[in-house]
Amino acid sequence: MNSTFRSALERFYRNEQGMSTIEYAMGSLAAAALAAALYLVVSSGAVADAIESIITTALNNSPG
Repeated sequence: MNSTFRSALERFYRNEQGMSTIEYAMGSLAAAALAAALYLVVSSGAVADAIESIITTALNNSPG
């Protein structure tokens, strides 16, 4: 194998090796940000009251 081609292939492999780590970190950061945003929305008063109302209605309308 040509040494120039081999060195280019090795550089490419080294560059790709670090990309998966960066992509994983960015994905984890995005997931954490989404979880924080959803927590803020669900823990707000209006949404919490609506969820409580839905659950209470469902439990009160049990068959029997």
